[in-house]
Amino acid sequence: MICPRCASNQSDEIKFCTSCGANLQAVREALTAHDTGRRPEWSDTWLAAQRSKLELEREMGITPEVKRYNEIKAGVIVSSVGVGLTIFLAIFMQGIALRVTPETAEIITRIWVAGIIPFLVGLALIVNGVVVSKKIVEAFEREQNKSKSLDEGPAPRGLRSADTSEFVPANFSVTDQTTRHLENAERKSSR
Repeated sequence: MICPRCASNQSDEIKFCTSCGANLQAVREALTAHDTGRRPEWSDTWLAAQRSKLELEREMGITPEVKRYNEIKAGVIVSSVGVGLTIFLAIFMQGIALRVTPETAEIITRIWVAGIIPFLVGLALIVNGVVVSKKIVEAFEREQNKSKSLDEGPAPRGLRSADTSEFVPANFSVTDQTTRHLENAERKSSR
């Protein structure tokens, strides 16, 4: 095998290059994995990126509940922008409509309708945050509760501690009972 780092010729049995110390075993594994004939699929790459994104979000403390609040907040902002844009376009286009022909003015005075689009998008974000994302948060919390170990939960019920003030009756002895049992067994067998 030829070392990819220093281009020296190396034996196929060694794991590391004797010249530069490169990990030849890892190179062999990468070459054999590449030779499987399977082409990489974009869906696999996208899925891996989404999983790493979720892991990164969890490390940063971005929970589904935080995402839900951010979605509702974004919906309120976008809806407010839509209402503001609608009002601005209605007033602004009325002023322009006074200076154009009546046919053009009829079209210009209806441009305010474009402001309804961001209003409806914001409204959809709010509804999604309140209804749909709430279900996602509940599912996430159920999953978290399932994965909790016993150490994190409440203390399990146990036996009460022994009461050392209780004494065994003095007439009880394990050896006495065994001896009596053996004596009775000998008497029965001798008969």
